[in-house]
Amino acid sequence: MMQLTPDSMPKGSSTPIQIALFASGSGTNAEAICRHFQHHPAISVGALFVNRKNAGVINRLAPFGIPTIVFDRPDFYEHDEVLAELRRRHIDVVVLAGFLWLIPPSMIQAYPRQIINIHPALLPAYGGKGMYGMHIHREVIRAGERQSGITIHLVSEEYDKGEVLFQATVEVAPIDSPESLAEKIHTLEHVHFSRVIESYICQIFPDIASSYQ
Repeated sequence: MMQLTPDSMPKGSSTPIQIALFASGSGTNAEAICRHFQHHPAISVGALFVNRKNAGVINRLAPFGIPTIVFDRPDFYEHDEVLAELRRRHIDVVVLAGFLWLIPPSMIQAYPRQIINIHPALLPAYGGKGMYGMHIHREVIRAGERQSGITIHLVSEEYDKGEVLFQATVEVAPIDSPESLAEKIHTLEHVHFSRVIESYICQIFPDIASSYQ
């Protein structure tokens, strides 16, 4: 059942573009995105959607005062409650910041080319169901890869198959462990994800770009 925090009822906003963040874990990427857009003149993070009531991202983002919506599988897949809440909040762009569930077709149809994800590998390699986090880094090292990186892409109805917007690479050193590689990947994510989100929003909403550039 969907839960809304006390301060998370729909509010009016003067910002023309509203982002909804979807997260499942600790939320370091979500925090970096919130910091990037905290004082942006034309783009705002309007809501956090979380599928785990104890996810660390909830406390991590609490200082930003962003409305939080906690939902379960029926809300997401059976009743379209999450989609209805996105519409009630006038969300323009959805960003997956460490969110592991497959996005339902109804949401993709409602937000065509407006759902962005980040993957901690160089797609199409090491993508697909079950390929996330440390699972990926272990496989990259096991395969003897000399390069890994991040892929920022649009979301489609299949895991990690959407159009690639941006990739950045990092060297995999012979001494790297999955943990050390994960740190390198996190650095890339925090440097690039917010910037690519902003750039893409300016492409699909060109009036926004002209309003502050």
